Amino acid sequence: MNQRKPNIVFILADDLGWCDLRASGSTYYETPHIDSIAHGGMRFTQAYASCQVCSPTRASILTGQDTPRHGITNYLGAKHGEDWRKLNRFDSMLPPPYAPGLKHDTTTFAEVLRRSGYRTFFAGKWHLGEDDDATPEMFGFEVNKGGFRAGSPKSYFSPYSNPKLEDGPPGENLPLRLAQETAAFIEDSKDSPFLAYLSFYSVHSPLQTTKERWAKYQKKALEQGEKEKKRFIMDRNLPVRQVQDHPVYAGVVEAMDDAVGIVLEMLERCGLAENTIVCFTSDNGGVSSGDDFASSMLPLRGGKGRQWEGGIREPLFIKYPEMITSGTVCDVPVISQDFYPTFVELADCSVPESQVIDGVSFVKLLQGEGGIAERDLFWHYPHYGNQGGDPSSMIRSGDWKLIRYHEDGHMELYNLAEDEGEQRDLSGANPEIVEQLKRRLDAWLQDRGALFPSPDPLFDPDKRRAYLARQGGEGMARLEQRHAQFLADDWEPNPDWWGSQVTQD
Repeated sequence: MNQRKPNIVFILADDLGWCDLRASGSTYYETPHIDSIAHGGMRFTQAYASCQVCSPTRASILTGQDTPRHGITNYLGAKHGEDWRKLNRFDSMLPPPYAPGLKHDTTTFAEVLRRSGYRTFFAGKWHLGEDDDATPEMFGFEVNKGGFRAGSPKSYFSPYSNPKLEDGPPGENLPLRLAQETAAFIEDSKDSPFLAYLSFYSVHSPLQTTKERWAKYQKKALEQGEKEKKRFIMDRNLPVRQVQDHPVYAGVVEAMDDAVGIVLEMLERCGLAENTIVCFTSDNGGVSSGDDFASSMLPLRGGKGRQWEGGIREPLFIKYPEMITSGTVCDVPVISQDFYPTFVELADCSVPESQVIDGVSFVKLLQGEGGIAERDLFWHYPHYGNQGGDPSSMIRSGDWKLIRYHEDGHMELYNLAEDEGEQRDLSGANPEIVEQLKRRLDAWLQDRGALFPSPDPLFDPDKRRAYLARQGGEGMARLEQRHAQFLADDWEPNPDWWGSQVTQD
């Protein structure tokens, strides 16, 4: 084995769901470069995000901590307390506050690697603090291309209006630009170990693609007969997409895949592919509800912002030829905070004694030499999701998953081995299991100092019922009409397709 410390290329997608890649089952999206990571390394079937929305997961990746411990329990910028009422959703509770960014005394895994001689680079979405109090440069990254407080891009085509990324030629594509910046760093750092953290803004809204990519996926959707299907069902609080046929979203996915190809090609060109750990994953479930209602997570239930598997289960592929056998599949559950101890161990570094790490290294899984000790996984999201999620906490223990709802305290219990889509609540038939898991969940919440929502004294149940009726009635009808239009032959968003058709002199 090469004695030089391994390079690490960590690729994080934004809002990409478990079912949004060819390697994880999609027949609509085309992702050959990302799929090559899965086929050339290890594909995890039970990988989880730390939260069903972005900022908490991103903080857990960098800190190795559970979300209530680091305190970022919602995406930064979300309303809480009495401000929640301004959204006119008429919910029964007021969400608690959350930490406004990474704490200054936090030691990220990037800092650990940098102290041991790694060059460190960050590109893309940060969304972990205000510009002047928590930036990538303050948490171990020597270079930052595009990371600041924003959680979504102004545009996927230059000009970007990003204070941390110079504009390219008019119409330049954002994920391709971020990949080119990453590839340039790799080439410049080829003689020393490095960490390249490529954190795409893709596939977050606003959804923007080229006319050519739209036409490709419009044709594909029509050939697959998706146009005739009903796209949405009402699941509790909002309509949820059941069909993958959004040609604009598919174009955004493909552009990100092309960008991944740029990075992989540079590793090959520099002769670094064998000694580089390439990890691809996402920060939360796919957007099946809320935002752009863009994709379906079936057979999983729900998506981004929701408490079911579609909101927290993620694609995770890791390629490291010096250690991992090609085409390996791992069914052991892992979670975002596990990346910290895993990368630190692979880099032959030590976890700082001053920081509590909740994650567990899964290096032995990568080596194929065993597993990790059986453990419970936990989630805490005491907020309402923009995508229809409820304030809740969850525990997964073996095949059992318990969801505790904070509005009224009721529980749902699912056996994921038998009911991956979480359609059969078994809580009534298994009171002993419910009580056992509830005790463990409550103990975890207390130990982590979790905050909870409080009842809204102004709650009006009649207004809430009327709101839900509108979502399931005229709201869902508008969605069906709008999303059918994406496949119309004469559909176009604007004269220059968001700037991608700008003529460059």
